[in-house]
Amino acid sequence: MTKEKRSVSVSFMVMGILFCTCLIASNLLETKILQFTPSFTITAGVLCFPLSYILNDCIAEVWGFRKARLIIWSAFLMNFLVVALGQLAVLLPAASFWKENEAHFNFVFGLAPRIAVASFLAFLVGSFINAYVMSRMKLRSRGRHFSARAIVSTLFGEGADSLIFFPLAFGGLMPFAELLRLMLIQVVVKTLYEVIALPLTIRVVDFVKKLDDTDTFDSDLDSYNPLKVFDL
Repeated sequence: MTKEKRSVSVSFMVMGILFCTCLIASNLLETKILQFTPSFTITAGVLCFPLSYILNDCIAEVWGFRKARLIIWSAFLMNFLVVALGQLAVLLPAASFWKENEAHFNFVFGLAPRIAVASFLAFLVGSFINAYVMSRMKLRSRGRHFSARAIVSTLFGEGADSLIFFPLAFGGLMPFAELLRLMLIQVVVKTLYEVIALPLTIRVVDFVKKLDDTDTFDSDLDSYNPLKVFDL
């Protein structure tokens, strides 16, 4: 493996940082429920979580599955670190003058183990499926139809994410019909988010490809194994 192949650009680093930030922020924002109509509620995490899938699409499109795999694991580890530090802060004794704020702090950072595990697992599976579909469709289409590839990969990724997260996190705590409705709303809203952002996504991808002089096809990729993180 040459040193040049292992190197990363500034644009790749910036997108990776944004990807990690969006994931961490979405977990914190999940503690607030937004209500637009009496029957339409959604978590505030939807404000930034779909951005992680858009960034995943951009990274997989420009730099390929190898670099996307690296960023996905990096984001997972950073998110795990924030959750672990939050749990530690919750367990440590609060100052006497902070007692009245303790419940609010614990509500945001005291993520239940069941929800944390569901969130971690759903993110990993959904993100890798998104990157895999993007990579395979790019090979089949010979780099054409980016818009279709971005939407389809998001549908698969977000669908897998919701199918894993909601049953694991809330199964048995709400009626099955309500759980199903919540899952469907999440997938539809997040996919619509991607569709609305597509014009900007296309411009960003085109700009980065020209800036880095890079447009990676995974034709030489030996394995889509998520664990081969150091295969760059």
